[in-house]
Amino acid sequence: MGKGARTRSRKPTSPMGKMGASRPWGTIAAVVGILVFAAAVFGYVYISSGDKRERETALGPFVPSESNQDPSRKIPGVVVTEPPGADHVRPDQRVAYQGTPPYGGAHDQSWAACDGVVYSQAIRVENAVHSLEHGAVWIAYRPEISKADLDALRARVEGTNYALMSPVPTMDSPISLQSWGHQLKLDNAADERIDQFISALRVNRFAHPEVGATCAPLGPGRFDPDNPPPFDPTPPGPDAVPVDGAK
Repeated sequence: MGKGARTRSRKPTSPMGKMGASRPWGTIAAVVGILVFAAAVFGYVYISSGDKRERETALGPFVPSESNQDPSRKIPGVVVTEPPGADHVRPDQRVAYQGTPPYGGAHDQSWAACDGVVYSQAIRVENAVHSLEHGAVWIAYRPEISKADLDALRARVEGTNYALMSPVPTMDSPISLQSWGHQLKLDNAADERIDQFISALRVNRFAHPEVGATCAPLGPGRFDPDNPPPFDPTPPGPDAVPVDGAK
């Protein structure tokens, strides 16, 4: 270095200067999180909609129409009969049904609320049969079925108009489905025939007498869903009204 030359001092180099401006890692992480969440939501919706489409396709043959008025006849195990009558009985009268649960014939003048009600207690069957006349599907079950089966049945009824569910302790199968003049007895709630039965017969205008009748609760003094008439486990006596209503 020559005489008189000035010595230039070097400024310390900042590490950030070498790396460039600081990256907004927090913002990047937030954006990535949002994208991952959105992808997860999209995937769930896509899979759910696919499952729904698949279910609707599978149930297509069990949707009633003018040309297919009773699709339940395609379901293995369904018993179909023409109920012998639809007379009304008083609240203090029994009907001599041939089996339990009944699925047609004379019944109480008040229907059981069937607008998606799940009864925890067994209810009077004469009221439930009136609900079938209105187009409801009644899911009955023995009280000792598994919690998984109970939850699966409940999911099909809760919030579904023209559907009701209740235990029937004296029936001879774990699960039994009823509509007017139709019955299907089953061993478990995983059976695909449950959805087929409901699709074919719930508010099927070709398969029940009182098309357009309501399932709304009648209330205290008639049929109160919060305090329904109880199930009678004893056999009907000699004074019971015949199922065809004849006196």
